[in-house]
Amino acid sequence: MKIGILGCRGIPNHYGGFEEFAEQLSKGLVERGMEVWVYNSHKHPYQKAVWNGVRIIHCYDPEHKIGTAGQFVYDFNCIVDSRKRNFDIIYQLGNTSSSIWHRLLPAKPYRVSNMDGMEWIRTKYSNSVRKFLKYAEQTAVKSNDLLIADSEAIQDYVLKTYNRASVFIPYGAEVFTAFDERKLGGFNVAADKYFLLISRLQPDNHVEEIINGVLLSKTNLPLLVIGNYSSSKFGNYLYRTYNSEQIRFLGSVFDKELLNQLRYYSKLYFHGHSSGGTNPSLLEAMAASAMICAHDNVFNRAVLNGNGFFFCDEKEIAEIIQGNVDDNTKTYCVEKNIERLDTIYNWKKVIDAYYELFTKVKNSR
Repeated sequence: MKIGILGCRGIPNHYGGFEEFAEQLSKGLVERGMEVWVYNSHKHPYQKAVWNGVRIIHCYDPEHKIGTAGQFVYDFNCIVDSRKRNFDIIYQLGNTSSSIWHRLLPAKPYRVSNMDGMEWIRTKYSNSVRKFLKYAEQTAVKSNDLLIADSEAIQDYVLKTYNRASVFIPYGAEVFTAFDERKLGGFNVAADKYFLLISRLQPDNHVEEIINGVLLSKTNLPLLVIGNYSSSKFGNYLYRTYNSEQIRFLGSVFDKELLNQLRYYSKLYFHGHSSGGTNPSLLEAMAASAMICAHDNVFNRAVLNGNGFFFCDEKEIAEIIQGNVDDNTKTYCVEKNIERLDTIYNWKKVIDAYYELFTKVKNSR
């Protein structure tokens, strides 16, 4: 079986959730005997043709020159290239660009789309962009043979809104156990004496609310903010406004082990994402045994199942910090979250589900 994966910036992951997912899925399917091709931006740091048995196709990506519009050009180039590859299945991660270019997809392959989150509700976009994203969602539902929902909340939404069934397959995460407090040395913090936020610095990830909640609490513990603050107007605004000894902007960090050490030893890990399905960074925090304080929405509640703290605004964040997290609460929540990773959000089970689904699709045709 020959599978093409479109819609991410490339593997190995140097960017975000879809890239981590594409990395794990493609490698796992190759290990199970499938032929998998992943499309990479021509600017991706990894320039070889094969990664762990996964074939890599580099396509021209002008996003670094023309901004967000470059994503559409990149996806166009990927889709045009896919017409000559004779794929059995094309798996699209997200639906934004395919809403424009879906008619260019080759006719033979079975088309599968990951519905991602409800992008059109994100407040960082203008009304015109949000209307387009809603259209993109509608087009994805109509133009694909099979829909994947990474969250049961998204699955319910698609069924109620479009009367269309989808298959629920979540993301996964590997439980991290190699903890070493000495790794904190480069950050000038001690175990359980700091708060942590790892996020893209954009408004609908509630970064500013989290910062203000920490400040409002009058705590003497610092908040470490990991995310690229130099690549966007909002990120620059946050850095100029809040960077201090208490609110420490560390920029981007891609060392997975180091990130897991920071998550594990944090007093509270803040997760502000509000519009996605199953967010990979939330699973990674669970896998690192972090005590999580998440934005209160249906997606985060579905993943955590109540095993954490939830906030709606900065006042509630301050109250949670002032209430002090006791060891018994943390132990209980961490144990329950690890159980959910073992039973639901497990990479082996996720990849097995995709293998079985894609095999069924291929055999049915």
